[in-house]
Amino acid sequence: MQLQQQFIALLNQHQGIVHKVCNLYMDSVTDREDLFQEITYQAFKAFKNFKGKAKFSTWLYRVALNTAITFYRKEKRQPEVLMYDLLPEAQTEANDPIEEQLQAMYKAIGKLSNTDKAIIMLYLEDYSYNEISEVVGITANNVAVKMNRIKSKLKEQTHKIFENA
Repeated sequence: MQLQQQFIALLNQHQGIVHKVCNLYMDSVTDREDLFQEITYQAFKAFKNFKGKAKFSTWLYRVALNTAITFYRKEKRQPEVLMYDLLPEAQTEANDPIEEQLQAMYKAIGKLSNTDKAIIMLYLEDYSYNEISEVVGITANNVAVKMNRIKSKLKEQTHKIFENA
């Protein structure tokens, strides 16, 4: 019972991570709820093997992302990423240029591969390249290379969105 209580306390403390991953990979509320339950289940199953070598939040990101990608592949869905759900409640007017730029950026992020979405999400959460490499399972150098490519893709995509507007 002690292990279960410890897991629940840590999950409650870091459940925002799971919500962000759910919002990143699923578009409907029902799908996000299903994914949240699946991530929680998989994390609980794996918790007995958590050694504490990494921070719990880093470990949970890894479990959440791996579960989300598996869930996505299993369901063979094409998610429309609603990353603006990750933003604070302050939704501004549609004519606000900053809001338009943010929406364009999130739309561009939605077009990235699953791995690239995970990398940019962690980067936006201020994780270091070393921490991102631990979560995603690639080297820090590879993270740096991918980040440069992701930034280029995002610039290109957001410029296309504004050119077509």
